[in-house]
Amino acid sequence: MSTELHLVDAFTGAPFRGNTAAVCIMDGPADPVWMQQVAGEMKHSETAFLHPGQDCWNLRWFTPEREVDLCGHATLAAAFILWTTGRGKPESAIVFETKSGTLTAHKDGDWITLDFPAEPVTSAASVPGLDRALGVSPVFVGRNRFDILAELPTAADLCTLEPDMAALAAIPARGIILTAVSDLPHFDFVSRFFAPSVGVPEDPVTGSAHCCLGPYWGEKLKKTELDGFQCSARGGTVRVTLHGDRVILRGHAVHILSGKLLV
Repeated sequence: MSTELHLVDAFTGAPFRGNTAAVCIMDGPADPVWMQQVAGEMKHSETAFLHPGQDCWNLRWFTPEREVDLCGHATLAAAFILWTTGRGKPESAIVFETKSGTLTAHKDGDWITLDFPAEPVTSAASVPGLDRALGVSPVFVGRNRFDILAELPTAADLCTLEPDMAALAAIPARGIILTAVSDLPHFDFVSRFFAPSVGVPEDPVTGSAHCCLGPYWGEKLKKTELDGFQCSARGGTVRVTLHGDRVILRGHAVHILSGKLLV
């Protein structure tokens, strides 16, 4: 079997920044065990697997260790590759069928726009072990169906943080979203995302986390359009627009590599 493979840096306009996703384009459904093995071989935080459906593309996402229900940067990368390879028309939306329902992507110049479900948090009374894992006490802690969100006192607290990964991995959640109000011009908030429990110690730029960050900061800042900067070592930018129970995510992408899987 020969499967088309691409690497894309997502939520960035510069190579070797943002978050790298592998994109595998297949003729039809594949064995999930094989997909997990490929994702483990890629070692990127997410590998997207695509095959054509009826007026749509079927899309699944795998970390190096397990399948997940929602991923932003690999969806952006997948849409980018479908347009780049001529499988999608730039003037037409790309429709994905996923474990989180129907997701759409549009091209707007060099921007890619994703229509995702909003994932707001509800306040959590406490998360055992979180303060110890972080080494700092959050000013707010909440949960949604995937993750825990913790607001830290300052952006400096966030960007210099070196959490205890083993302690974070023991917390029952897909990942830990950390955020603070921005101290950078042109950004409303900053964030980082840690998911050691699913094989991603720190994710460079996390689109799905902004489905939570957007509603959270939108309510706090009384805004419906926000710009977020994920202050990982690679860094990346996500533009967020709130639209009822949906979140519109915007970002750029850079094509890094194309090839074929031979197994």
